[in-house]
Amino acid sequence: MLFGADGGYRLTTPEPAGEAPAGPDAPAPAGDDPLADLYTREEVARLFGLPEGRLRYWHRSGFLAPSARRGRRRFYTFQDLIGLRAAKGLLDAGLRLADVRASVEAIRGALPRVVRPLSELRVVAEGRAMLVRDAEGTFEPTTGQLVLDFRVEALRDDVVAALRRQPTEAERRSAYDRYLEGCRLDEDAATHAAAEAAYREALRLDPTLANAFTNLGNLRFRQGDETGAEALYRQALAVDPQQPEALYNLGFLALDEGRAEEAIPRFEGALAADPAFADAHFNLALAYEAVGRHGDARPHWETYLTLEPAGAWAEVATRHLEKG
Repeated sequence: MLFGADGGYRLTTPEPAGEAPAGPDAPAPAGDDPLADLYTREEVARLFGLPEGRLRYWHRSGFLAPSARRGRRRFYTFQDLIGLRAAKGLLDAGLRLADVRASVEAIRGALPRVVRPLSELRVVAEGRAMLVRDAEGTFEPTTGQLVLDFRVEALRDDVVAALRRQPTEAERRSAYDRYLEGCRLDEDAATHAAAEAAYREALRLDPTLANAFTNLGNLRFRQGDETGAEALYRQALAVDPQQPEALYNLGFLALDEGRAEEAIPRFEGALAADPAFADAHFNLALAYEAVGRHGDARPHWETYLTLEPAGAWAEVATRHLEKG
């Protein structure tokens, strides 16, 4: 469901997706606790957007190697992922690989009990200095450029979003049933809590059910929590970047706060996914008008009237066309 220009709602029904193929080369199964799971090179490459060849080189060179074994295969642990994220952050910040290696060796020399410095210590930046913080305080193993500071909890969320196993077909069906139950319950403010519980159970069964994130966001919005609503719409887009309702709702929030330039690509994205989305045409036209793009607004006023000739905002659309 989504909120529209007239405050109404539209029921949305996601297409059920097929199960991921299984086989001897399938990734190590992921559970509900990312800290306890093992990750393949392919999964880690996907999580961090790194070429597998780079991970292979880091492994062979002894820089950052997967530390767990299962039979003859090597896997990355969550602790390894912390080190990989730190290394990627250092490199993205402009530090050369040779300097990163030198920093790691300097840390090992200063703290010989530390086996994996990038994984076990907190690497932070102060100005242009690379600093390492441990229980004893802060020290600088080498100098260099660095902009890096992250929370382990954020990495855990990323792992869950990117690598959690695909739900079974039975779980998808049960999740969809719970989603529909939430749609039924969230029409009445008296049953909003039950609706939220239904949506969250749907997401527990199928974390890829983007519409459930969107509807949770709508509940937050209707309760006056726009910040919470926006976060949930962004979660929906993390699962399905082309979900029209989440795109539209983010555009609506931006336009409502006077950020028309930011709203425009959201509405355009919603219409690319669903060209018959009447409220998106209406609000995109409003956003275009707000930034002086009157010629771009006109076809969307016209399309809105074609789709909703007796809609709540038909009179507004007609007035804009008559002015132009």
